Amino acid sequence: MNEVKTIIVKRSAYADNDEEANLLRDYLKSHGTFLVNLMSSPGAGKTTTLTSLINILKKDFRIGVMEADIDSDVDAISIAKNTGVKSIQIHTSGMCHLDAGMTKSGLDGIDISDLDLVFLENVGNLVCPAEFDTGASMDMMILSIPEGDDKPLKYPLVFEKCDLVLINKIDTISYFDFDIEKCRQAILRRNPNATIIPISGKTGENIDKVAEYFSNIIENWKEK
Repeated sequence: MNEVKTIIVKRSAYADNDEEANLLRDYLKSHGTFLVNLMSSPGAGKTTTLTSLINILKKDFRIGVMEADIDSDVDAISIAKNTGVKSIQIHTSGMCHLDAGMTKSGLDGIDISDLDLVFLENVGNLVCPAEFDTGASMDMMILSIPEGDDKPLKYPLVFEKCDLVLINKIDTISYFDFDIEKCRQAILRRNPNATIIPISGKTGENIDKVAEYFSNIIENWKEK
């Protein structure tokens, strides 16, 4: 009986995006621009937290923000008005995430030639955005107290992927059944290397600690 030769041609559906993301990281590194991919559920406080954080960091860094939404330019206008930094809106035309190509288009639109740090506020969603590499230098997410401390168990991928997890709206914790230590342990079981900082984007509590984190990580990134 003749032998049958088998050729495996299976390729990850994400392979092309991953390659483009790696090229984008090299491009950003060559320009000295640190890109942060920020993810969360809708209403977790991404824009409010960014506003508080940027108003500290802009003393030391030239900052830009890309706001991704299915529609509207509410967040981009809010960031520009309340921080004074360069801000653009990216419409995804119904898509629930950004990929590396879409991110590159946004970076071209904002012009990174005079920027040290760019925040990409991804579409509000704990599922799709975590599945696509945007080419960012690091990933972070915001989990808010009203969402519950069980989210690391229900949506593990986003917690596994993120270098920094901010537990937001701690000023409301007395109104909700949220155990910060239980949540922290659940995150660390998924991602032992995650940095976890409880904050309030609204009151500014611990935002200085987040700013210090970014100052240190960007300095280390520049030295590599």
